[in-house]
Amino acid sequence: MFIKKGIIFATTLFASTIVLTACGNSDDSASSANEGTSEESTSAELQDGTYSLEEENFDENGWRVLFDLTVSDGKITKSDYDYEDADGNLKSENEEYQKNMSEKVGVGPADYIPQLNGELEEKQDPSEVDAVSGATHSSESFIKYANQLVDAAKEGNTDTIEVSN
Repeated sequence: MFIKKGIIFATTLFASTIVLTACGNSDDSASSANEGTSEESTSAELQDGTYSLEEENFDENGWRVLFDLTVSDGKITKSDYDYEDADGNLKSENEEYQKNMSEKVGVGPADYIPQLNGELEEKQDPSEVDAVSGATHSSESFIKYANQLVDAAKEGNTDTIEVSN
């Protein structure tokens, strides 16, 4: 009986050791995989050039996004996100739109557009750009489109990305 209990104990201990070792290796592998992913998202892999994105259609208010991203020495050096109307006027320069939006939500395109562009240039990662309160939809579009441009920069694809909005 003592030998039988000893064998059961040894078998249980051995099985537990294998399971814990396997879990430990899995966690290390996942950690290494995550480290690789974060390294992949850094701007060091970006190829130099200018990458462009534009919406094909104007929204219900008559605007569409134009977005250029310039990469130099593997870093985002210029982010130029804005909206244009059918006449080529920019939303960030439209004083009436700025006044009306600011009165309603406390922020206008002359405020949030430079803020979004500046944060991307500073942080080098679209996922680290904070949404601007009062301009949530524009912030979400900015981040989504910036990710597409960063992906293009990783590939070195300077063809204009056309978004069917």
